[in-house]
Amino acid sequence: MQKKLNIKVGDSVRVICGSSKGQEGNVTAIDRTKMRVTVQGVNMIKKHNKPSASNPQGGIEEKEGTVHISNLMVVVNGEASRIGRKLNEKGKLVRYAKKSGEVI
Repeated sequence: MQKKLNIKVGDSVRVICGSSKGQEGNVTAIDRTKMRVTVQGVNMIKKHNKPSASNPQGGIEEKEGTVHISNLMVVVNGEASRIGRKLNEKGKLVRYAKKSGEVI
């Protein structure tokens, strides 16, 4: 059974520790088995590609690496905040920012 995550694709997040500390970006992909997230413009790595039929030159491609989900915080109104869950008026479980109390 997969664990429920507080971060979803499309969320704006800030890196809170590691080599990319302080950088912000939007979540583009989540790997639930490894608990790692790809964030746009964060943790850039260089991938060396061999020449192939589609890319006869080969070369070095720069792309986003993954960041562990524990190193990220969701940004709400320019402030990084922890995320909680509560029931709304309709009885549906919604995410909210613990710092401001705003529903995400």
